[in-house]
Formats: sequence, structure tokens, C-alpha cells
Amino acid sequence: MERRKFIRNTSAGMVAGAALWSNYALANGILTGPELEPGTKKITILHTNDTHSHIEPISGGRNDGRGGVARRAAVINKVRTENPNTLLLDCGDIFQGTPYFNFYGGELEIKLMSMMGYDAATIGNHDFDNSIEGLYKQLPNADFDFVISNYDFSNTIMDGHTKPYKVMVKDGVRIGLFGVGIKLDGLVDPKMYKETVYNDPIEVAKDQIKTLRETEKCDLVICMSHLGYSYRGDRVSDLSLAAATSGIDLIIGGHTHTFLDAPEIVKNATGKDVMVNQVGCYGINLGRIDFYLKEGKIDKGVDVVYEI
Repeated sequence: MERRKFIRNTSAGMVAGAALWSNYALANGILTGPELEPGTKKITILHTNDTHSHIEPISGGRNDGRGGVARRAAVINKVRTENPNTLLLDCGDIFQGTPYFNFYGGELEIKLMSMMGYDAATIGNHDFDNSIEGLYKQLPNADFDFVISNYDFSNTIMDGHTKPYKVMVKDGVRIGLFGVGIKLDGLVDPKMYKETVYNDPIEVAKDQIKTLRETEKCDLVICMSHLGYSYRGDRVSDLSLAAATSGIDLIIGGHTHTFLDAPEIVKNATGKDVMVNQVGCYGINLGRIDFYLKEGKIDKGVDVVYEI
């Protein structure tokens, strides 16, 4: 199993430098870190996006033999063995792309995600491809929460079945999650999403950040996005969301199937660093971000992309 590794210095010291990297070793195909300094806590974020019903490894083409749920699960289990303080997140477009979806309507995808122990997922435009009723039908198979902040499902069958945000606690670190989805109009037949209302993701994000930082007292705030990495013009993307807000530590994205060799570091509205990452599509890659915190503050972070 190959992997690409990324270490970058930032002015805020968010991402560790080369000196830290020299202390790392590869063990059993998994990155193992240096012994933690007293008072330092390590939180690992694993993330996927746009898996599009790819259950088996890809057959043919430049990615022949890569991907597959079994391989992903093996890597996830090894990472969790290394660090129990791990979250596993998905950024949408779980559905559509192989005959498994055509035949099972998303049931297999959700059940396998539950078996892999996903903690949360947001919703992508293709997750409506079997209609909003089809999405709702699969919810009982999910042992994880769907977190979406800017879709208002009040007048739909999905009302009350998603969360605008979620707080998880690992080793005493409070981690706030919220999700934002792309505008469905023009991408999805209105008959598929019915009365779902799309709200401005930037304004919604500001509200969620305030809640997570001030009310929930979160140490880390992570946005699970299905907006897309970047666009020309004024269309909202992960990069523009990062620049327009303040208080997000990490944006993990989807929709544009962007294979980033390294996360983008964006200055937010107050000049602080935000890490933006996306790991392509079809389950080919599994993203990993390690955050090191001291006294509830980010000391440094390391990013790894596993090529499954």
C-alpha cells in the first residue's frame, strides 16, 4: 500500500515541520508518531468523499485494483489500533455509480459504512438519486449521524432525521462537526428532493461556528462540506467558505472529486489558518489529519493520504 505524505509549516504553527516528520516511522503500513509530550493530546480525523457506491476495487484504467471497502476497513482498523481517539467522517455522494446502488438502493453502502464505524456523514447531491424517500428509507441502516446544516428538511420526510451539528469528545477534547451541502437546484430533479430548502452555506456556517465555539465550548471545529473545492466566479466553495468565516480548523470536502497532493492552507476572515482537504473519489484514497493539542489549543497537525 502506497501513500503520499504531507508536512507543511504555517505561520500559526498549525502544521508540523520537517523536524517532527523525522521522528516518524512506517509500521505495518500505518504512520506512527513520536511519543507524545506531557499534556499533549492527539486526535486523528479519517475522511472520505464521493465514494459513489464503489464497494469493490476498481477494475480497469489507471486506478485498476485500487480502492474497495475491505481495504479501506483494514486501514481504518489499523489507525484506530494506533490511536483510539479517531473520528471517521464522510463528505457525501455515498450513492450512485455502480450496479450495487441500482440493485440495493443504497442499503449496502450504508450498512458497510456502519460496519466500518463511521461517526458522521454529510449529504451530497447524488444521495437524492433514489429520491428523498429513498434516502430516508436507508436511515435505519445507519449507525452514524447525518450532519447537514444548510438543508432545511422541515416540510419533508427527512424532518428531524439529520443534525445541524454534532459534538464528540475524544480524550477530553471537544470536537464540533457541522455539514454544508451544495445547491441542489440545477443538479437534482426537484421531484427528488421535494421541499428541501437550501440555505446560504456561509451564513449557516457562521451560526454553527458560533454555537460550537461559544455554547458547546469545542476545542476543534470541523466542517464536512459537499460544496466543491474551488470554482471560478462567486460560487461558494470550500476555499471561499474558509476565507469568509472564522473559527473553522479543518474543512474536509467533496463534490468536485479533487485529488489534493496536500491540504490547502487558507487564511480565514481574521487571518488565521484553515486546513482544506479533499481526497478524490470512489474510495481510492482515505484522508488522515492528526491534530496535536496542548491545553485545548492546536499545537500542530500532520496530514497523510492513504492510497487504498
